[in-house]
Amino acid sequence: MNKSKYQYLLETIVNSKDKQDGNFKNTSELATELLCQHLEVNYVGVCIISCEDRDMSLVADAGLLTSLKLRRPIPSDCPNYITELRNKRLIDVTCVEKDARVSELTSVYFNPKGVKSTLDIAIRINGHLEGVLYLERDCVWPWSESEIHVATHVADQLALTLATRNADEKDERLMLLLSADEQSDQVSILINLKTDQVEYINQAHEFISGTPKHEVIGQSYKRLDFIKQNPEEADAVLAKIAGGVQVKGESKITRLDGKTYWLRYSVKQFITDRGNHYALVKADDISDEKQYQVNLERLAWRCSLTGLYNRGYFNKELDKTQSGQLILIDLCGFKRFNDTYGHESGDELLVEVARRLKHFADVNKTKQLARVGSDEFAVIIHLNDRVEIDYLISRLYTQLTQTIIIGREHIQPKPALAIVDIASVEEQFVPLACADIAIQYAKKKQGDTIQVFNNALLNAFKEDTQIERDLQTALRGREFELYYQPLKDLKKKSYIGAEALIRWHHPKKGILYPGAFIDIAEQTGMINAIGTWVLEAACKQLNLWQHHHIDISMHVNVSARQFFSGNLFDQVWNLMSRYRLKPGSLILEITETELMEDIKYATRLCTELSELGVGLAIDDFGTGYSSMRYLKQFPISKLKIDRSFISDLTVSRESREIVSAIIAMATALNISLTAEGVETKEQEKFLSDHLCHQAQGFLYSPALREADFYQFIRNASPELLH
Repeated sequence: MNKSKYQYLLETIVNSKDKQDGNFKNTSELATELLCQHLEVNYVGVCIISCEDRDMSLVADAGLLTSLKLRRPIPSDCPNYITELRNKRLIDVTCVEKDARVSELTSVYFNPKGVKSTLDIAIRINGHLEGVLYLERDCVWPWSESEIHVATHVADQLALTLATRNADEKDERLMLLLSADEQSDQVSILINLKTDQVEYINQAHEFISGTPKHEVIGQSYKRLDFIKQNPEEADAVLAKIAGGVQVKGESKITRLDGKTYWLRYSVKQFITDRGNHYALVKADDISDEKQYQVNLERLAWRCSLTGLYNRGYFNKELDKTQSGQLILIDLCGFKRFNDTYGHESGDELLVEVARRLKHFADVNKTKQLARVGSDEFAVIIHLNDRVEIDYLISRLYTQLTQTIIIGREHIQPKPALAIVDIASVEEQFVPLACADIAIQYAKKKQGDTIQVFNNALLNAFKEDTQIERDLQTALRGREFELYYQPLKDLKKKSYIGAEALIRWHHPKKGILYPGAFIDIAEQTGMINAIGTWVLEAACKQLNLWQHHHIDISMHVNVSARQFFSGNLFDQVWNLMSRYRLKPGSLILEITETELMEDIKYATRLCTELSELGVGLAIDDFGTGYSSMRYLKQFPISKLKIDRSFISDLTVSRESREIVSAIIAMATALNISLTAEGVETKEQEKFLSDHLCHQAQGFLYSPALREADFYQFIRNASPELLH
């Protein structure tokens, strides 16, 4: 090949538009065609080599051997060949059968294709192997210096074309990335760590922060809102990224217009090829996510009615609190208020109490306030001075008892307060449980219903806990016994009934009266089992009396739980049938307060029991709140005047007037009347003079065991024994 042809070939490639535009495929096709035309070769090909992808792909070829369509082996199949090409750049093989450099290609490529000689030149960019230009002959013939020279120059031009294409593609990708970044909702910031200047910031930052790009780019990063508003956090972030650590976090930021937003950011350092250090900041606006979290927290941790925290959240906070005063507030009689005025009024009452407590919490700078039950609230205050605490509690109590206007009603709330010193609570107890103990005592108090939790209450609680455990075995161990207190007819001067009263023969404490264990049985739910036993034992005894022709009635107390259990009618029906009791001989007693818990249910059940032949008595009459308005709709056979009115009957004009009014009302309604707690002849005379029907109390006899009661009846009213 002469020099003019050599020059023409190279100039054609160099001056081609495809080469200048970086069109590697077209330039490769031009090069292979020219080399085939001007050199004594059978075949010319250009391949791109991808060692990472383990691939060698044909870009262009020309010559007589193209019809064989054989691909050169992939790099992993010819590692020695690839190494040789990468290190030496040029492999000129006169005879492929004898040259070890191409032995990996001989059997799988050269022989099937009929290649005898090959000239392979690496296409390299910055020393990296990117492809190969190879020339092939079907005869054994050495490659001349001029052939090697021109092929090498062509390979260089292909390398330049490939570099141009890669650069163009890189620029295009950069422009695409930049455009995409500008359109992105994610904030992007580039900070030069040497100059501290912001060299790039995208449009998202301006949209989120409200600060124009031109006010930030080229300025110190210290002008960024995050840096200005969170200096300590910013310093910590910069210190970490300077050490090569990627930092992630969240921050609340305020715009110039006063609006706030939340960013979740990621910051890391990178170093350019020129050795410049930059911080890349990526941030997302998570304001909606934070608002969603707030809403979830409100649902999970807050009471939807009052807006206060709920019991779950308060317990979590209380677990972390080591000191301070826990105040538990309970609204006494709230269920009755709901039943009387309706649930909407009940909600209004709760909302107003919550508002007052919020004000109290704000004044005392505490956020530890919650609604921990249907009508229970709790707050923690942090004070050490006992006098100041007492004053504060007194003020709170006064505020809570102030009249609340709901509709046309003026409501006087009746709060009970329990106070627990958190630091003094024993380790095995939790403060809220201690407050629950104290609140029960507070609700029983006269006057201001405030109770401070102390060791005496704790000891009483421990004793009650022991009683609770003992109750579980008392029924099985037959430790209960019924005693009977006689009821006297004041007109006939004879005894006409007995009230069954339970006694517990405790193995260690001796005989226990109901006051020592009934409340505990109520709280634990064991009252139903005890009530069932009492009712059956009383019916069995009444059956024996009737069998022996003792004509008296049996009064049995029924707890609210037992009354509203849903199976009292069936239980009484079974007992009446089994023991064949005379109609009217069994009288069930329930307090008027308990009767008011569910008026509709109580009315229906009382009617059914009355039709069954069971008498019904309202116990402790006069101490309730609302029974007067419902009295006429209940099929009541007897009222029992509470002993509190009888005890001071001879010294209190008010008590005499109340008792007189009750007697007159019972007479008008044709209801039998029994006075409880009669202890003196003067009390008996007043009752007899005012035509009270019956009386019971220590004036006649305390409650007696069955044998003693029988003896008492035989001596006092022999006419009852037939």
